[in-house]
Amino acid sequence: MAVAFYNLNSDSGLKKLDEYLLTCSYITGYQASKDDITVYSSLGKLLSSEYINASRWYKHIDALLRISGVSGEGSGVKVEGSTPITEPVTTPPAADAKATAAEDEDDDDVDLFGDETEEEKNAAEERAAALKDSGKKKESGKSSIILDVKPWDDETDMKKLEEAVRTVQMEGLFWGASKLVPVGYGIKKLKIILTVDDLESIFDLVENYLTVEPINEYVQSCHIVDFI
Repeated sequence: MAVAFYNLNSDSGLKKLDEYLLTCSYITGYQASKDDITVYSSLGKLLSSEYINASRWYKHIDALLRISGVSGEGSGVKVEGSTPITEPVTTPPAADAKATAAEDEDDDDVDLFGDETEEEKNAAEERAAALKDSGKKKESGKSSIILDVKPWDDETDMKKLEEAVRTVQMEGLFWGASKLVPVGYGIKKLKIILTVDDLESIFDLVENYLTVEPINEYVQSCHIVDFI
């Protein structure tokens, strides 16, 4: 069933959108779709944190467009009384993609063929602690997180690795889009988005759930790299 939004350039319209997204992760259905892009395009800019749910949703769709795109058809949405942006929504240009790839390589100077060094573990723990502190400052509501998952070596079956990661379930956890990112020597890591209701649960997930059998048969390590 199609949904409709009115005057998204006004406070009243944004409040209605924010109220709608309090109980919905997406505009229609249970995955990102063209309906999300329609509303995203009509807004045209990052929303104020005053609209907690709408702002969370906007950042999530923006991240999906940058990581993997959105292909779901949706159920239909109408946006009336708003002035949509005229430029089409696209993924970043090639130059930006190369810059992102370079950043990924800089961020992953790690030996994937063996155990992580003590320095690497300490650095990862410090980064996780910083992200955890910043996460505690966020207001209540769903939070989307980007997770880096690294395999043991170049012979690790990345399809089975992702399947194993997605078998992890807990209340309020929703797995989202993913992509494989080359890190050198034929090795790729999995970058995956997930949404949680409780921020504390994601740290339990990383520290406990993703380090047990059979998941650790494929996963060498996993780290939270950003909140979105």
